[in-house]
Amino acid sequence: MRVFVGFDDTDAKDSDYGTGKVVRWFQPHLPEGCRCQGVVRQQLLVCDDIPYTSHNSAACMVLEMADADQITPVIERAVDHLGRHAAEGSDPGLCVIAEDSPALPALMAFGRRCTHAVSTQAEAMDRAKGAHLSGHGGTCDGIIGAAAAVGLTASGWSGRYIEFGDLRSAPEIMTVAEINRAAIDVIAEDRDARMPAPGDRVLTNRWLRPRLMGHRPVLLVRPKSEGVWENLYCKRRKVAHRTA
Repeated sequence: MRVFVGFDDTDAKDSDYGTGKVVRWFQPHLPEGCRCQGVVRQQLLVCDDIPYTSHNSAACMVLEMADADQITPVIERAVDHLGRHAAEGSDPGLCVIAEDSPALPALMAFGRRCTHAVSTQAEAMDRAKGAHLSGHGGTCDGIIGAAAAVGLTASGWSGRYIEFGDLRSAPEIMTVAEINRAAIDVIAEDRDARMPAPGDRVLTNRWLRPRLMGHRPVLLVRPKSEGVWENLYCKRRKVAHRTA
């Protein structure tokens, strides 16, 4: 069974790392029998009415586990992980839910709302009935983003992978077939909707971060020259900012 583990607001203005790294660092601490399928970053609404550190993003780890008995140990270890790695002054939140939970549709709708409207802790708690949702410091506002990250990731059509297989060691140039063997689909973002051939080359920009589309990791590329495609995206510089 799949289980979604959402984290948010684990960093502060002067932190050396953000929520994405905190979630990725959780992988070695998973209980035996749990496997991380990937970590997905979700972008939430950025506006002056929402306190955020840099980009107002949250992250969700997707787990594969044998049975529901492993969910409680995952929650316990995630809480301990937040206690060790959440920055002083942060407002961390945690949300955990199984794919077969009847609460998931409400969380999906909540996640979509958080991408374009200001949401509250009360709304998050109401939509997360039946799921685990908890705050672990400060204002606990992180429960909003944690719940939204779970809902958006479970929907299968939002976010980008920041952890998936060996994506961080991807070379500058890969063939489409090599990317496919890493369980990542390659889709052309061009007017004619062409299909990249297995032997075509892809310029990765050394930043292979596939999108979550149709419940699968998808690398969007654009044509560069005959038989050569380029990753649509590249790494951007972090800009520290926090609204009041």
